[in-house]
Amino acid sequence: MTTMPTNITDAHVHYWDPSLRPYGWLGELPSLNKPFLPGDFSKATDGIGISRIIFVESGCDASHAIDEVDWVSCLSVHDTRIAGIVANAPLELGSGVRNHLIRLAERPLVKGVRRLLQGEIDPDFCLRTGFLEGVAMLQEFGFTMDLCIRHEQLAAVTELVRQFPGVSFILDHFGKPPVKKGELEPWHSQLREFAKLPNVTCKVSGLTTEADWECWTAVDLKPYFDTVLESFGADRVIFAGDWPVCTLATEYQRWVSTVAELTSSLSAEDAVKLFRSNAERIYRI
Repeated sequence: MTTMPTNITDAHVHYWDPSLRPYGWLGELPSLNKPFLPGDFSKATDGIGISRIIFVESGCDASHAIDEVDWVSCLSVHDTRIAGIVANAPLELGSGVRNHLIRLAERPLVKGVRRLLQGEIDPDFCLRTGFLEGVAMLQEFGFTMDLCIRHEQLAAVTELVRQFPGVSFILDHFGKPPVKKGELEPWHSQLREFAKLPNVTCKVSGLTTEADWECWTAVDLKPYFDTVLESFGADRVIFAGDWPVCTLATEYQRWVSTVAELTSSLSAEDAVKLFRSNAERIYRI
């Protein structure tokens, strides 16, 4: 019988309210196109020991990024689980992003940034001169960088990370492998190459939404879990729920139990790293 974890730090939670600011991508997903707030998360995780969370920017327009941070900071007054924020940052502006980063640094909950790459048609978008100039500033501010990409972008992102050894990068959602197709390559080989870089961590999150939403099983996910655990080791994996996006394919409790089942080979000490302490160390919370 799989032992369920306790005292969990969830390193990837979204809150949003479409009545407050625009989230254009929600228009294509009616079940998500409504407010998702701390009270809703509490209901979804009832009976699960979530002690801390990292809020990750939720895909609003970059012009609303600071507003989103301030809104979540206000939510944290009542939702004391919010221990850190990964904020939206338009890094492609190059040197022009400095003032944005300065403003983020003035907000104590901000621990890192993310600029969504998964929607970029050009797989080498992250290697453009302006983007590289923006990423180069992150070490100065002590910010981590979350990487939300399609698996086709792994090679380019590996080259990006290689250029900035002083920045801590976190790969979201296993790098979004083609689980629904049951394919491992070239994701498997490229992920192993990516994991050789010492300044990278992988979030154990978001895999069910890459699978068949209606009928995925733990067996479908196991090869991807095995690859990540083997490639990154117990010190560089972070549990995350990707709530409420995960609700497209799974209830929160099922995701937690699936992760526990597919990582049951970990020692008790290493399970604590996965479900809590690695996130606390990487995000400095």
